[in-house]
Amino acid sequence: MDYRDRIIELRKDYNLSQAQLAEKLNFSQSAIAKWEAKRTEPTASAITALADFFNKSTDYILGREDEWGNKTH
Repeated sequence: MDYRDRIIELRKDYNLSQAQLAEKLNFSQSAIAKWEAKRTEPTASAITALADFFNKSTDYILGREDEWGNKTH
């Protein structure tokens, strides 16, 4: 699972549209859409904002660890 899958999964788990998530994080809806389509990668500050909002580690957002903190790679 990579950042794209994690963002989609978490957004859906929280019952948020791309626009709602974008508003909460102060990003554009098109930025969220581009991350989810893997057309662009989120910046470090965006990954940190996602991690803070979803109360997850940045490594979890990036797909480097599972929900229990175990490394996946």
